[in-house]
Amino acid sequence: MLTLLVMMKRPPLASALALLSILFAAGTASARAQVVPSATSGHISLTAGALASVFQPDYMGYGVAGTAPNRLYGVGAFVDARFTRWFQVEGEGRWLRFNKYEGIDEDNYLIGPRLPIHHFRFLNATPYAKALVGLGRMNFENNDGSGNYCALAYGGGIDFRLTRRFSARGDFQYQQWLGWPNIPGIQNTPLYPYGASAGVGYRIF
Repeated sequence: MLTLLVMMKRPPLASALALLSILFAAGTASARAQVVPSATSGHISLTAGALASVFQPDYMGYGVAGTAPNRLYGVGAFVDARFTRWFQVEGEGRWLRFNKYEGIDEDNYLIGPRLPIHHFRFLNATPYAKALVGLGRMNFENNDGSGNYCALAYGGGIDFRLTRRFSARGDFQYQQWLGWPNIPGIQNTPLYPYGASAGVGYRIF
């Protein structure tokens, strides 16, 4: 049974929400500046890709929520569905299984809207913002059980188009795991994992 000691000090969620709001506002302003055919194009596309990730799990082991001694490394996959220039959906899975501290690892499975901010033609680059929701799973120290939690993720990144089919991606996420540790009689306090990913995508159609 874990001895739960919940640390009260947390990274400010307000700053992450403020950054996300600015990115979405910038994207909305850019969308209004476009001509109508560009913003309402019905061209549908699907892109799938792979990621390499490094994350701070925000769990020190033995019930202590806070900055972990080790960062977790892992792999992931994503799928982006583009319905119009300004209506896109992203789904992703991430498995952080390497460089474990005391056997602790984390996975997440997320989906939500993705908003391109602007396309820079001279770089062939498109920065974006996103807000995702889904499942966060943690394996506790020494295989002493596991837990599943509602996970929110706020983030963004930039896509570089390499060829007609291939692209490169850099991505950052700040997550909020609700209901942790979800044990009766213990005050539930969110975890705040965060990290960065890099990868490649392939446009299927």
